[in-house]
Amino acid sequence: MKNTIASAGLGLALLTACAPAAHAATGDPSRVVTAQGEVRGTVGPKVRSFQGIPYATAARFAAPRPGPSWKGVRDATEPGNVCAQPAGYPIGKPSTDEDCLNLNVTTPVNGRSKLPVIVWIHGGSMMFGMGDLYGADRLAADGAIVVSLNYRLGVAGFLTHPSLRESGGLALDDQRAAMRWVRRNIAAFGGDPGNVTIMGESGGGFSVCGHLASPASAGLFQRAIVQSAPCGTPGSASRTRARAQAESDEVIGKVGCADAFDVADCLREVPMSTLLKAYGTEREPRPISGTPALPLPVDEALRRGRFNRVPVLYGVNHDEENGMILGLELATGKPMRAEEYEPAIRQAYGDRARAVLRRYPLRGGSAGKQLAKVRTDSNWSVPTLDTARAMSRHTSVRMFEFAEQRTPWFAGYPKPSFPAAAQHMSELPYLFDLDLFTKLTPRQAALAGRLTRTWVRFAATGDPGNGGGRAVWPRLRDDRGQAGWYVHSLTSGPWKRAGFVKDHGYRFWSGASRN
Repeated sequence: MKNTIASAGLGLALLTACAPAAHAATGDPSRVVTAQGEVRGTVGPKVRSFQGIPYATAARFAAPRPGPSWKGVRDATEPGNVCAQPAGYPIGKPSTDEDCLNLNVTTPVNGRSKLPVIVWIHGGSMMFGMGDLYGADRLAADGAIVVSLNYRLGVAGFLTHPSLRESGGLALDDQRAAMRWVRRNIAAFGGDPGNVTIMGESGGGFSVCGHLASPASAGLFQRAIVQSAPCGTPGSASRTRARAQAESDEVIGKVGCADAFDVADCLREVPMSTLLKAYGTEREPRPISGTPALPLPVDEALRRGRFNRVPVLYGVNHDEENGMILGLELATGKPMRAEEYEPAIRQAYGDRARAVLRRYPLRGGSAGKQLAKVRTDSNWSVPTLDTARAMSRHTSVRMFEFAEQRTPWFAGYPKPSFPAAAQHMSELPYLFDLDLFTKLTPRQAALAGRLTRTWVRFAATGDPGNGGGRAVWPRLRDDRGQAGWYVHSLTSGPWKRAGFVKDHGYRFWSGASRN
C-alpha cells in the first residue's frame, strides 16, 4: 500500500509539473489567471470571491476529465450549476443539471502568498447539497484559502453496472479532480499547493475518509478534518460491489433499461429527471470498495493502517440525533409520545433492548430527547471514538466534541419541543455563513471566532492549539489506554477535556472494559 500511495503521489507530481502554470494577474485583485484562462471575481473589505469556476467536465456515468479552457476573462461572480439532485432538504436545491463540476475560491484580501488551503466537501448524505451554500468569508479572513465544490450526487455519482466501467464512485473521482485543480491553480490565488487540508461534515466527512483510504488521493492533501462521520463503522463510508449493484439493479429496472441490448446506452438516454425519481430520496450512497482507487473498505483501511497517514482533526457533536428526532417532529407536527419510546427502542435494538431500557429509562421528560440520547451514543459518539482510536495507532489524531448547548435553530422553522443543543450540523453556522440558521448572537459569534481560528491553525500547522484557552489539547493516544483517549470539549465556556467515555456510555456500547 505504501508503494502504491507513493507511486500515485509521484505520478500526480509529474503530471502537475508538466501542466501549464497558473499565475495571478497583476494590478487588479479581482482578476486571476488560471491554467484554463483568466477569471474575474469580486473583492470585498476582507475577502475576494471567485465562483462557478469549472474544474472538470464529465459525460454521464463517466470519470471526470480536465476542465475547459477559455479566451478572454471569464465571469466568476456567480455560483455555477448545482449538480443533479431531487427535492428534499433545505441544504440542497432541486436540479437536473449534469454540467455542474465547478468550484468556488475565497481568499483574504491581504495579498499574502503560500496560505494554507482548505478544500470544503459539503454534506447531504451524498444525495443533496452544493458548495456555494457555505459562505467561507470568516475562515478566509482568518488566513486560509477556502475552496468549496460541487460534485456528482446520488444516482449520477453512484449508479453502477458492469457496462458502466467508470461508475460506482464518481463523487470521489470528482472531488479528486477538484483537488488536482487546486494543486495546479491555487498558488495564483495566494495558496500553498503543498499545504492542503480536506474538510467535510456528515456525507462530506465520509468523503474525506474515502480519500484517506484511497491510494489515488495520495499527495493531494496534507491534513484532514472530519466532522460527524463515524467512518470506522462497517459499511458507513463504502459499499461492497454486490450491495451497490443490487441497489443499482433496482433503479435500472425501474427506468426500463434492465433488458436493453446495451444497458449503458439506455441509461445515458434516460432523462435525468426519470433517473432521480427512480433513485428516490431515502438512500445514503457510498463509493464501491475493492477497486484500484479504493482497494479496501474504508473502515478496514483505517483499522489496518492502510491509509494516507496525515494529521487528522476528528470530531462529533454532543447531541447528534437531536436534529433527526426534531426533524421527525416537524414532519409529523407533534412530539414523540411517552408510550412510543419503549417500542422504538425494541425495534431498533432487538435482543439488547432490555439492557438499553435499563440504562436509558424514560423517567418523565421528553421521549424524543431520550431516544435521541440513545441513538447519539450508539450510532455516533462511541463509533467516532472507536474510529479515532484506530487512526491514532498510525497517525496524529486530535479529537473534539462540539458540545455547545445554546446553538442557532433553523431559520423560519417552529420552535422545537426540546433544545436542539449540539445537534447534527450545529457546528456549521459557527464555521460558515449559513442562511439556514438564525443569526448568531454575540456569544455565539465569539465561539465562532475561536472555532475558525482553531480550524485555520490546524490547516496551517497540523496542530489546532487550544482555542485560546488554558487546557492543552493533546493527541489521542490509544496506546495509553483510556487515559490517552483525550477528547477536547468545544463550548462557549473554557475548552477542556470532555467526560466522553462516561457521558456516552462507552463501556456499555463497545465492551471497552473487556479490551
